[in-house]
Amino acid sequence: MAKQNPTSPHRTFSRRLEVPAALFSDFFRSKTSGSILLIICTAAAMVWANSAWSEGYHHFWHMPLTLGIGDFTLTNGLAHWINDGLMVIFFLYVGLEIKREILVGELSSLKKSMLPITAALGGMLVPALCYAVFNAGTPAIRGWGVPMATDIAFSLGVLSLLGARVPVGLKIFLSALAIVDDLGAVVVIAIFYSGQIAWDNLAMAGGILLALYFITRLRIRIPLLFTLLGIAVWFLILKSGVHATIAGVLLALVIPATTRINSSQFIQRIEGALARFKGIPERHRNTLRNPDTLTWTHQMKQACSQVETPLQRVEHGLADWVTFAIMPVFALANAGIHLHPGAVMEEITHPISLGIITGLFVGKQAGVFLFAWLAIRLGVARLPGGTRMSQLYAVSLLCGIGFTMSMFISELAFTEQAFKETAKIGILLGSILSGVAGFLLLKYLLPQKPADETETIREMEPDAASPEPQGWSAPSDPR
Repeated sequence: MAKQNPTSPHRTFSRRLEVPAALFSDFFRSKTSGSILLIICTAAAMVWANSAWSEGYHHFWHMPLTLGIGDFTLTNGLAHWINDGLMVIFFLYVGLEIKREILVGELSSLKKSMLPITAALGGMLVPALCYAVFNAGTPAIRGWGVPMATDIAFSLGVLSLLGARVPVGLKIFLSALAIVDDLGAVVVIAIFYSGQIAWDNLAMAGGILLALYFITRLRIRIPLLFTLLGIAVWFLILKSGVHATIAGVLLALVIPATTRINSSQFIQRIEGALARFKGIPERHRNTLRNPDTLTWTHQMKQACSQVETPLQRVEHGLADWVTFAIMPVFALANAGIHLHPGAVMEEITHPISLGIITGLFVGKQAGVFLFAWLAIRLGVARLPGGTRMSQLYAVSLLCGIGFTMSMFISELAFTEQAFKETAKIGILLGSILSGVAGFLLLKYLLPQKPADETETIREMEPDAASPEPQGWSAPSDPR
């Protein structure tokens, strides 16, 4: 069989599918731009909660809202619907990110994934231990999961402030680590922050998920059907005692990651339809007068749809909604901490707040860097291309920005409103300390000359020079 020219159009297109560098650039821009809106909404919530209209803030977000049809209705406060409803979509998006990283990203092979996995493990264990030091033997120990989380939007947002000076290896490492961290948070929520389990509801939800899996295997890809069954899964998991947001991650697992056609078939169909379109005289190309132009246009559109996986379509469709709507609304509903002027220091020095601040600012950097250093020294992982250990340490500081997931876990961990308020103060202070320290250290350590991302990506891909890439491309459905 003749060897394919590595620079041919077919080869280039295939390479784009296999190497997710371009996808990562879009992902990075989305996260960093969303962090600005998050900051604005967080500040707005703080101002509102401490203004003359503070009572209105709490009244508005706890206003009862009933949703449902017939006998199947639920009544909860507006903030509760955001945390148990809208955040399911956020967790669906998180689940899709995790699945994509496992299939094509930094978690797609053991060699590539060991560094972010080991670093994330340290970044979860050490902060939890730091929190336990301050709260062992008290009812507040239930909040040990709060400082374990890394906010991917805020951490990448801080990194983006340094522009092109940041090596792409550091950006990818931080993104992969935060995604592994999110997976850890999902597991913690499912096991430790769920209520008494109603196994019958959980079994029915499992049955619907199994049906969805077989439906997708049969190539039945009807968005409305998937949406309705997905809502049923969410409702049953909500009633089962397992936290409802887990439904989003489970639904992400059954969304197909296969294409109907491969890249060669796509190019062949596009070129064929385009050639026929060009063959129509220009004066006859008006689609209203000549049905042939519409036929070839639809064929090209269909080919574009068939070469993209449902996972990519759903993730792309949810990205802006999650980044610019769901997360800002979550911040508005949950970040409104009422500060008592005479008791601020008392709140900061409370064991809950101290445990979270220490966990985020000290525990995160210590756990992430120590575990990453050990993995590199033992030879089970390697330093990202174009980076130094000092830069890796600076990024480990940014991992202490907890915010969204930490806020979410604090809502689950504590039933007392006073504990929730104290925890949120700790989250804000720990996150601010981590973000400022990480930014200043990176600014000092990074070279003034912008990083060459092309060279860095090439260094990170051990098989880049190989005629046949070893990466993964979305498999086509043979049927």
